[in-house]
Amino acid sequence: MSGAAESVDFDVIVIGAGVAGCVTAYQLAARGHSVLLVERGPKPGSKNLSGGIFYCRVMEEVMPGFVTEAPVERRITRNCLSFLSPTSFVNVDYRDQRLAEPVNAVTVLRAKLDEWLAGKCEEAGVTLLPGVKVDSLIRNGDQFVGIKAGDDEMRCHVVVAADGVNSFICQDAGIRPKEPTKHLAVGVKSVIRLSREVIEDRFNLTGNEGAAYAVVGDCTKGVAGGGFMYTNIDSVSIGVVLRLDDLAERGETSSDLHDRFVNHPAIEPFLRGGELLEYGCHLVAEGGQSMVHDLTRPGLVAVGDAAGFTLNTGFTVRGMDLAAGSGIAAAKAIDAALQKGDFSQASLDDYKVELDRTFVGQDMNTYAKAPAFMENPRLYGDYGLVLSDVLYGIYNLDTSPRKHALPTAMAAFNQSPLKVVQVVKDVLAALRGV
Repeated sequence: MSGAAESVDFDVIVIGAGVAGCVTAYQLAARGHSVLLVERGPKPGSKNLSGGIFYCRVMEEVMPGFVTEAPVERRITRNCLSFLSPTSFVNVDYRDQRLAEPVNAVTVLRAKLDEWLAGKCEEAGVTLLPGVKVDSLIRNGDQFVGIKAGDDEMRCHVVVAADGVNSFICQDAGIRPKEPTKHLAVGVKSVIRLSREVIEDRFNLTGNEGAAYAVVGDCTKGVAGGGFMYTNIDSVSIGVVLRLDDLAERGETSSDLHDRFVNHPAIEPFLRGGELLEYGCHLVAEGGQSMVHDLTRPGLVAVGDAAGFTLNTGFTVRGMDLAAGSGIAAAKAIDAALQKGDFSQASLDDYKVELDRTFVGQDMNTYAKAPAFMENPRLYGDYGLVLSDVLYGIYNLDTSPRKHALPTAMAAFNQSPLKVVQVVKDVLAALRGV
């Protein structure tokens, strides 16, 4: 019975009712364990900023029929990679019905989704305790055996830290120090109300189809990061993600860059006449694999953003699917530990083994070099300008004799600050990183 507590209030206490916390709690309750799900907000989802894109196929393993039952907004069938310059907008526009069945990705509003997930947890037997801030963990020697909230103490066999990117629980446990600013970004987002008909007309959508834009270039004024825009049922979510260290070094402010992006002449027509419903900012993990370390301690497991599971490949920004996958892996390891009555770190380290078997661990490893590639300053200016100049040379029929596409492209390249050696290195870095 290594690491077992003498008496407990619950088998497992999960801190944080986001996707990772809810999936972990739901899976453990479904296996017959007693689970307490503690949420700091007055209700699940109340602290989350609007929502995001959920690559949701993993949820069919957790809750079959998720897409049809959960409060999702739109099903993403159109993905646009956009290079923004001060006067142009160059899109790689990919639309494919194969992404619609089975559904690959949906847009969600987290206030709705998290509340629904927590409700499913309660149906499975989880005890939900909202409006409670966990102040610290309870230790018995090296073993974590519960939580303290104000004057109240609750004991368990295993604590699950699912309290987000700036996890105070993980810091309190010594799992991770405060992250350096190069591993963090600030996301600034607006949610703009538009009628369903207007959205479908402007984004060329029908029915429950949705569109997602990943934008680089002029949207961040050279700051490492990018812009995003995606469609909900009757609103558009739009904003920027800006790496903290680069933002501070360049002396820019996140709110100014957000406003600059939404008012860009290529962006503003999508939003024209809309009503601002929500505006806010939050921390985003940007370190990739380098943030994933020390996932366990005796009696403690970290999942989701608290464990550093976020990926920005330039094409996709993933967090919720990785959170769900980590919750599945954690629940399997914790279930095995509960059956053995062994809550030592050696026992809970099966979580890491389980993660490495799944897409979560393998994808984090595959894209380990992506954060370094995304630091390349040429992504946020030079390449977008060259693309714009190439297309301008092709489409600007000014009565002068035309040249073939290759010499037109070479002329645009020769007039840019880019050097051949730089481009070759960038291409190789892209192939290795993303």
